[in-house]
Amino acid sequence: MPGMVDTHIHASQYSYAGTALDLPLLQWLNTYTFPVEAGFEDLKVANSVYTQVVKRTLKFGTTTACYFATIHTDASLLLGQIANNFGQRALIGKVCMDRNNAVKHYKETMQGSKDETLRFIAELLDKKYPLVKPVVTPRFALSCSSALLGQLGAIAKNNDLHIQSHISETVEEVKLVKELFPDSESYTDVYRKHNLLTDKTVMAHGCHLSDEELTQFRETGASLSHCPNSNISLCSGLLDVRNVLNHKVKLGLGTDVAGGYSSSMLDAVRRTLDTSKCLTIQNQDYDTLNFEEVFRLATLGGSQALSLDDQIGNFKVGKDFDALRVDVAVPNGPIDLFKEEDPKIILEKFLNLGDDRNIVEVYVAGKKVVPFADQH
Repeated sequence: MPGMVDTHIHASQYSYAGTALDLPLLQWLNTYTFPVEAGFEDLKVANSVYTQVVKRTLKFGTTTACYFATIHTDASLLLGQIANNFGQRALIGKVCMDRNNAVKHYKETMQGSKDETLRFIAELLDKKYPLVKPVVTPRFALSCSSALLGQLGAIAKNNDLHIQSHISETVEEVKLVKELFPDSESYTDVYRKHNLLTDKTVMAHGCHLSDEELTQFRETGASLSHCPNSNISLCSGLLDVRNVLNHKVKLGLGTDVAGGYSSSMLDAVRRTLDTSKCLTIQNQDYDTLNFEEVFRLATLGGSQALSLDDQIGNFKVGKDFDALRVDVAVPNGPIDLFKEEDPKIILEKFLNLGDDRNIVEVYVAGKKVVPFADQH
């Protein structure tokens, strides 16, 4: 099957994945996330965590990942090097933030953030990694001054780069953005005014976007990353994926480690289906997503969300061979088969019951990357 595309994952948060899920978003960031990310100034810490997260996601069948790193340029460059070494296709974002009242030592100046972003982009591109590219990464509107957002929009435009951030994850966050940017009509309008809403933009969450905002996404070609595990785990909201798709907005899936406790895209598939069913419980007329649609979101949808669908996402002739060899009948595996099953049934069983034991080989751009070579 085609490799899976994780459109939103915080590599730097991997060390505490599976824990710290007892607070809403903004308190969660201040209590757990910012103190942990501040430690990535130490390249030994960064090397350990980043090596583990790249290996784990590859084993889980993530052939392409769109990573948030931290504000530290050298550690972010190291993440790019590690992804390249293991053969994972990746977009790497050095996080930009010049506002942080809660953890005062974990922020940059506006000028420092701009300068380090330019250094990060130049040095990563200079490595000429075939599958690893930079992505301009304002953390989110609450962490960035208007001046910084404007500078990052210009950098992305001048260098024709991808952009990633967060949008409308929680009701509280939306309210604070409105207070911080009173001249903007909406959260989406904040990014649009700073040239951060382009056809190479992917925004995580979007649980509380209005229909007018979704129309702006479609008109600009910007995409959404649906992160259902995180949305549920931090009690942020339930994204109405059907409504997003009806607005013809590009949509992929994200694990959003560590707000999402699992780094497996199979978990993202399952939580996407769960969320759709929760919406159906609330409204019996709701058009529930089926597993074929969600399988598409985890593969081709993700490639479209990252504007990489000319290269990856399915097995169309001319695209790169990003693929998983799945054995549903692997010895001591999680799936029991009882007769000759139709391929569609086998796929459904794998999506609902399978794990990394079933993913026996992973290929990225035609090269076998799992099982790992001995030197790793």
